[in-house]
Amino acid sequence: MSGANGVPVKTNSNSSGIFGWVERVGNKIPNPFLLFVYLIIILMLATAVLSWLHISAVDPSTGEAVTVKNLLSKEGIQWILPNVIKNFSGFTPLGSILALVLGAGLAEKVGLLQALMLKMASRVSARYASYMVLFIAFFSHVSSDAALVIMPPLGALMFLAVGRHPVAGLLAAIAGVGSGFTANLLIVTTDVLLSGISTEAAAAVNPAIHVSVLDNWFFMAASVIVLTITGGLITDKFVEPRLPVYQSKGQEDRLEELTPLQNKGLLASGIATLISLVVIALLVLPSNAILRDPELGTIVPSPFMSGIVPTIILLFFVAAVTYGIATRQIRSQNDVPQLLIDPMKGMAGFIVMVFPLSQFVAFFNWSNMGKFIALGLTDLLEKTNTAGIPAFLGLMFLSALLCMFIASGSAIWSILAPVFVPMFMLLGFHPAFAQMIFRVADSSVIPFAPMSPFLPLFLSFLQRYQKDAKLGTYYSLVLPYPIIFLLVWSLLLVVWYWLGLPIGPGVYPKL
Repeated sequence: MSGANGVPVKTNSNSSGIFGWVERVGNKIPNPFLLFVYLIIILMLATAVLSWLHISAVDPSTGEAVTVKNLLSKEGIQWILPNVIKNFSGFTPLGSILALVLGAGLAEKVGLLQALMLKMASRVSARYASYMVLFIAFFSHVSSDAALVIMPPLGALMFLAVGRHPVAGLLAAIAGVGSGFTANLLIVTTDVLLSGISTEAAAAVNPAIHVSVLDNWFFMAASVIVLTITGGLITDKFVEPRLPVYQSKGQEDRLEELTPLQNKGLLASGIATLISLVVIALLVLPSNAILRDPELGTIVPSPFMSGIVPTIILLFFVAAVTYGIATRQIRSQNDVPQLLIDPMKGMAGFIVMVFPLSQFVAFFNWSNMGKFIALGLTDLLEKTNTAGIPAFLGLMFLSALLCMFIASGSAIWSILAPVFVPMFMLLGFHPAFAQMIFRVADSSVIPFAPMSPFLPLFLSFLQRYQKDAKLGTYYSLVLPYPIIFLLVWSLLLVVWYWLGLPIGPGVYPKL
């Protein structure tokens, strides 16, 4: 995903050429909250015009004409007013994300995530440093946008600790947390947010289809392995050999060592988490387990699969509370709710953006605009015989292009999903597959995106080791990662599709 919502973006007055143009254009794009307000106004006017012209599209599955419903008509206004609050409170990903942030936020506040990353970093050798930095960067996505702040300097320190160039470690970490932002071994807030938006968009074609947080898991977990190897090779064979010899001044920060108390906390947390996993396994794996489907006796589907987010939250709480008690970050039961306050404060910008976002998605669905556009595009693709790979490439191109100008990945998917999810469904693809294509394209180009709110931060990290570095320096150094990641990841996606492999538990590219 491309950045946090509502984070101010600093610009570089020296930027020029294509990067300067993109940056200037991007600076004119309003805050995501206002962007969706303007999109709602445009949508209302568009529905009024299309309704007045009596333009329709034919649904090939039913043979019925699909017309656009006018949001500015009497019927539209009578629907809007009673549903504004329902659209917001009923927005599928809102509750799940806020709950997941409670668990992940507590783990971060007590220091569990940071200690776990340092523990992994302490095991690195010079030969495999690139791969370890990238793997830890992928793991760090559990802390969402915080990973973009924590990992780059940690990557630089890891390389320093084994006698390698710190800038190479910095760039490898940026690639892992940026270009691989949506590739995860664990289920994180990105999965919850995007799957919720996809579910809302899929309702335009089939309200019964639900996109689970696990529906991209197989592909994204495999992507971690592929991109770790790819990023490591880029760093070792191309990026680091181009860097000048680094002359240490002896004043740099060094990689912290874990204290005995932190090690004790990690051990206690690991044992508590293992016990929790055993209990969950006993509730799921036996043939008569209570978390299996009560009628079919299956795991997919089952109450366990549909309740995977609460299960993950519970594991976060068990691990975080155990670590907090062992390291004395939690001294009384009253400390827990206090530690949960800051993570929720950090979600204020997201909650504000969700209000108009949820209205936009609901208005799009009620007006039939999403299905109308999807039918038109589907018909065009079929007539020109360009369904399949060309449709994938079209979605990828738009996703990557919008990432250049809009700093919020969820905002981009909220714009694209109401059109592309129904279109892909009409072409016979699962909505989770369309979501997966978006994730590949949007994530790959994050370090390269001029409008990323983290770009000035990445530049400041680089200037710690290269004082005269400017925006052009950063782009020239980081450029191989977005380009090669996008190519390799796209190739993996195409091969996955051709082989017909499941992209998640019980979910395939085709419906």
